[in-house]
Amino acid sequence: MHRTARPALLFLAIAALLPAIPAAAQDFSKVKVESTKVAEGVYALKGAGGNLGLVVGGDRAFLVDDQYAPLVPKIRAAIAAITDKPVSFVLNTHWHGDHTGGNEAFAEAGALVVAHDNVRTRMSSDQFVAAFDRTVPAAPKAALPVVTFNDQVTFHVGGHTVQAIHIPNGHTDGDAIVHLKEVDVIHTGDLVFYGLYPVIDYSNGGSLKGMADATARLLAMSDADTRFIPGHGPVVVGRQEIAEYLEMLRVVHARLETLIGEGKTLEQVLAAKPTAEFDAKWGQGFLPPDRWVTINYNGMVPATEAAR
Repeated sequence: MHRTARPALLFLAIAALLPAIPAAAQDFSKVKVESTKVAEGVYALKGAGGNLGLVVGGDRAFLVDDQYAPLVPKIRAAIAAITDKPVSFVLNTHWHGDHTGGNEAFAEAGALVVAHDNVRTRMSSDQFVAAFDRTVPAAPKAALPVVTFNDQVTFHVGGHTVQAIHIPNGHTDGDAIVHLKEVDVIHTGDLVFYGLYPVIDYSNGGSLKGMADATARLLAMSDADTRFIPGHGPVVVGRQEIAEYLEMLRVVHARLETLIGEGKTLEQVLAAKPTAEFDAKWGQGFLPPDRWVTINYNGMVPATEAAR
C-alpha cells in the first residue's frame, strides 16, 4: 500500500495537463491495464492516468473515470476479463484528461457520461493551468458529460448503491467522490494522491486547504474497514493511509499560511523547507518538494493578499 506510482506511468498521468504532449503523441504501447478486486462486484483498474473504479451489477457495469483515449481498448479488455455486462455509465471525478480521455469512445458505445456541472463547463472551453503554464484545449463535444449534477446523484447498479458526491474546491472545482455504502468502498478521485505530493489545480478552483478539508470529510465518512481507491498511487488504501495523507496536507498548509502571512518571498519559503519531514514519503513522485511548494505558494499568495 505504501509504494509510489512508477515514474513513467505517473508522467503519463499528469501529461494530460500538458497539452504540449498530447495523448496521441504519447507511447501507450507498453502500458498494461491491470485489475484488483476491492469488494464483491467492485474492482480497481490501474493503467496510465487516474485509477479507475468498476462496479458490476446484474445487468450492467458502472465505470469511474476512463483515462486516455488510446487506452480504451485495453480498458475494455480488462473489463471483459471481469464481466460481459455492458458499461452503461461513466462517472468522471473531475475534468482532467487522464480521467476523461476515454469519454468519447465509451459514449459512442452507448455509455452515459456523468459528471459535476463544473466538469462539463471546464471541458467545453479552453482552460489555463497555471501550475504548468499550459492551456488545455476544449474537449470534443462527443466527449462532454451528457448528465451533470450539482450536489450529488445516486445510481442503483444491481444491488450496489453508487452515490456520487460533489466535494467543492479541492483538486478542482468539479471534484466528485464515489461512495459504495453496501461494500464500504470510496473512490476519491484526485482528492487523494497517495504516496506523492498531489497536483492542485488552483487555476480551476482547487486549493491546498480544500484538499485537506476534502480528505477530512473522507475520513469522517469512513470507519476502520473502509477501503479507498485513490486517484493516483496504489489502487487500494485504508483509513490509516488517508489519515497520514491528511496530516501531511494540514501541516504543510499551516506552515505555508504562516510564512506567507509573514510576507516571506518564495525564495525564503523554499529555504524554510516547510515539507522537510514529509519529503522522503511524499516527495519522490512527479512533483519534487520545491516544485510542489512553489505551486502552492503561487496559488495561496493571491488568496492571502485578497484577504488583507
